[in-house]
Amino acid sequence: MTLHNKKVIQLVSDEFEDLELWYPVLRLREEGVQVVIAGEKADTTYVGKYGVPIKSDISFHDADPNDFDAILVPGGWSPDKLRRFDDILTMVRTMNDQQKPIGQICHAGWVLISAKILQGKKVTSTPGIKDDMMNAGAEWVDEAVIVDGNIVSSRRPPDLPDYMREFIRVLAD
Repeated sequence: MTLHNKKVIQLVSDEFEDLELWYPVLRLREEGVQVVIAGEKADTTYVGKYGVPIKSDISFHDADPNDFDAILVPGGWSPDKLRRFDDILTMVRTMNDQQKPIGQICHAGWVLISAKILQGKKVTSTPGIKDDMMNAGAEWVDEAVIVDGNIVSSRRPPDLPDYMREFIRVLAD
């Protein structure tokens, strides 16, 4: 499978879960996807929970959701910071309205909760935010990966192969 014509935005903030950000970025690049890293500021280094850095290409504010085919939200503690930015919530809502793939793993569900797009959706996440997901109107299940329309959700790092297999399938469709 090759996805050379696809462009995905990967959100980032400090304290992301290193594997949950880097594995999807590298896996998509293997498929020929252009992955753009978006942080609060462009050209800024953000550091994961375990010390692995990544440099942003653009800022959230300068990112136009219409320029991207999909969005990825990493896990870790980063989602609690990311969900505080109106630019991100608007981007997630816009991409959801356009039925573009939205990937979320672990604590990334917090961003989708704050964007108010989970009502009636079947999802998974780390069990630590199960109640938050359900309180947002989602049906939560404990499985490695769940696809409900354009939303692809996963639990934690050991589920990354299943998560990316399904995200790539949804992106290809």
